[in-house]
This record gives sequence, structure tokens and C-alpha cells, in this order.
Amino acid sequence: MLRSQPRLLLGVLLAPVGFWVSSCAVALGPGYSIENQEIRVQFLPGPDPRIRVDSDYQLRNTGNQPVTSLALRLPGRRSFHLARAQASWDGVALAEQSSPVIPRNTLLALPRPWSVSERHTLHLFAEFQTPAPGETGLRFTSDAFFLPSEGWAPELLPSQGLFATGGVPPKQWRLEVRVPLGFLVHSSGRPRKTSRGAGEFTVPSFQRPEDRYPFVVAGRYKETALDTGAGHRVYLWTRAAEDSARFDPSAEGLVRAVQAYDATFGTRSQKPQPIWIVECPVLPGCFTSTESSYANLLDAEPASVSAELVSSDTLLIDFSGGARRLAAAAPALAASWLGYGQNPGFFEQQAPLSALPAFASALGQEALDGPSSRTATIRRALRIIPKSVVRRQPEDENVLRAKSFLFFYALEERYGRETFRHAIDHVLSARQGRGFNLNDLIAAFEQETHQNVAEFVRLWMKRPGVPDEFRAHYEDASAAIAITSKETMP
Repeated sequence: MLRSQPRLLLGVLLAPVGFWVSSCAVALGPGYSIENQEIRVQFLPGPDPRIRVDSDYQLRNTGNQPVTSLALRLPGRRSFHLARAQASWDGVALAEQSSPVIPRNTLLALPRPWSVSERHTLHLFAEFQTPAPGETGLRFTSDAFFLPSEGWAPELLPSQGLFATGGVPPKQWRLEVRVPLGFLVHSSGRPRKTSRGAGEFTVPSFQRPEDRYPFVVAGRYKETALDTGAGHRVYLWTRAAEDSARFDPSAEGLVRAVQAYDATFGTRSQKPQPIWIVECPVLPGCFTSTESSYANLLDAEPASVSAELVSSDTLLIDFSGGARRLAAAAPALAASWLGYGQNPGFFEQQAPLSALPAFASALGQEALDGPSSRTATIRRALRIIPKSVVRRQPEDENVLRAKSFLFFYALEERYGRETFRHAIDHVLSARQGRGFNLNDLIAAFEQETHQNVAEFVRLWMKRPGVPDEFRAHYEDASAAIAITSKETMP
């Protein structure tokens, strides 16, 4: 009898827990589900070319109360020049207004309260045009355009209120791209059967959660398949036909960079994935910035940005320099291994994680130039950081940027390349689609090393300057030969 009392007590205690778990499927606040979704992209060529985007959503109120408005994030007017835009609810036009809480978001007031379990259709229309001379934003020509991963497709957001839900795309939805005949098209998702008619070429694809942000690159390009000889397929898209043999040396450098990224951050997928390198439709507006904030760390003579990812497997490039530009684009590929277009944590980070893409780019440059570039790069960063520093005084922004950059070199050297790779891979894969921060990085390294990594991070980032041992190692005249190719190359 005495034994049964603890069991009875345990059952009483677990009963509320079981009720809570069983009620998880019951709505606890306002919300809705996207039962079906389709986005159609149509390119309209001509003297004033346009990109038309139509988005349809079949929605159902799955919350516990009526909904009076929808929150969403539309293409930013600073990045995309909108010629026209419209929203409708079951065919009835809706007025747009900025969210009073987050001005970047848009609120759509519904014609009447959206009752629980009701289904409705939301249609969003936008038409992009190339900006006028002197204005900034995405530019395209009458025979080539691109829509990058993130920013152009509408994003529906959760309802407003406690325990709110909504905005999650269905497990599979359709993206359709319509372009003039003669265009090449590369887009996200799994391609389906194409069709032709009325002078247009239609390319449908199914998008899934792992595709994250959709993208499209299309135009009257000539495709050149580069022979890398290493299992990595590289497709070069240029406006004029090219001789593939002319690019072989540059392609080899590109593959060395890819191998370096694989060795440091882990492979992007279980099977080698193709890479598309595409000539910019038009240089002004092709890149989001003209110069990287880390340019002075990566190169003794920083040049303007000449390549940038628009998806995890597609790189836009300034091809005005010909074949030599191909190898120079390798560092820009680094972002593909760090969650570009897959992880919201890639786009907005605080120090030191904000320097991770620059560190990855430096590894790509090292693969091209050889091990000696590693020491030169580290010494360049050390020259920015004062040797004598005043405690409790905030560090200059440039100093903090250089420290964050060197922090990853120190991590790799302290715990080894293999441990570094496993820890970074764990952070990027475990937090995919959810973002990550410094605590996640520390936890991943402590899981791999079973050591107090937090103390190492505190030593580097909470104290002014850099540790004396690190500086002495690289400022020593013999440091240039201390790092061998075995340690730095895959």
C-alpha cells in the first residue's frame, strides 16, 4: 500500500502535464494557416522592362478568435522600384498601411472580421521596374534579370496577439516563371515540366521548406560548362559565347576555394551541388554594396565588390575583366556555406559573428594565393588593433571588426580545424531557419571539446585588444612559415 501512494501522487502531478500536451493542437490565440500558395513571376521585355509578381494564398482561420487585419512584409522600396502594387481579399481591394509597431511591416485591414474556420483568398500583386538614372535599387535589362533569395517575395507574418500563429508556408507550394522564348532560367525548388506558348517559356517548380527563400535568375545567356575535374559542376552564364578552355585555370582556383570551404565548414549537402556563375544583367544595382566593410582586412589593396551571391548556389559577377574575374569571385562563394538564403541569422549578426563571412572569404582567398596569404591577412588585421589599450573604454568600430575577424582564426588554432568544422556545421544545421547567436556558437564548441569555451570567448571579446600570445606569434618574423600548407589546405 505504501508503494502505491508515490505512484498515485506521480499520476496526480502528471495529469496536468498530459492535459497540456494533449491540448497543444488547440489554438491558444489568434492565428491562421496557409493551405495553398502560388507565386507567379512574369518578365515583360521592352524599352521599359517590367517584372510582374502575382502571389495567391488560400488561408483558413485556425485561431480561437476573429481576425481583423493581416500583417506581412512586402518588397522594400529601397531595394525594389515598385511601379504598381495591389492587395485584394476575395477580389475586394485592401488598403495598405505601415505597422505602428514595426514600420518595415505592412498591415492590411480586412473588410470585415475573419471568423474562426473561415477560408479566404489573398492576392498580392507587384510590378518592378528598373530605377531611373541616379536612383538606387535592383536593375535589369530587356534581356536579363534576377530576383535574389530574400526580399522580393511577400512574407506573411503571424497574427497579432498573445500565442499568435500564422505565416508559415505549406510544405509544398508552386513557383511559376514566365519569360520570353530563348531565355535560360535557373530558380529555386524542384523543376517540373515546362511549357511554351504565345512567345513565352513557362518554368514551374515546387518549393519546399528547405528552399527557404525563392529566387530566379533568367536571361538570354550562353551557358558554358566548366571542367573542374573534382566532382563540382560549374555552369558559367555569359551574354556572349565563350571558349571553356579559356576558363580552366580560373575554374581550378574556384574549385580549390570550394574544397577549402568544405574542409572548414562541412559540405553544403551530401552530394556535390552545381554552382552557377552568372554575368550581371547590368552592373549598377547588381551588388548590394560597392565595398565590403572588411575589404581592408581581406586585401592589401581593396577593390570594389565584383561578385555577390543571389542564392545559395548562384553567384552574380562583374565579367568586364574576363576570365581572370572568375577566380576573383571565389571568396564571395563563402556565404553559400554559412546559411545564405537558408538562415535568417546570416543576414543580421552582432560581433563577433558578423565577421564569420569575412573569415570564410579569407579562407577562399588563401586557397587561391597559398598559405602565405594567411599570415599576411592576420598581420593586416593586427595593425588595426592598438597594442596599448585603455580598459573600460569602448573600442573603435574598426578595431572591434578586426578583433571579430581574428577571433575565428584564434578559435580554429586553439581547438583544431576538425573541431572547428564540426562546431560550425552544428550551429548552421541545428539552427537552420531559426537564426543563431554567440551562445549557440559557444554551446557547439563546448559540445565538441568538453572544455570551457565561454572563458576563451570572454578573453577575446570582453577584454580590450587581443591576447599577447596571439599577437606575438604572428608578429614574429618567423611566423610567416609557421603555418604550413598541411594545416591550412584541405
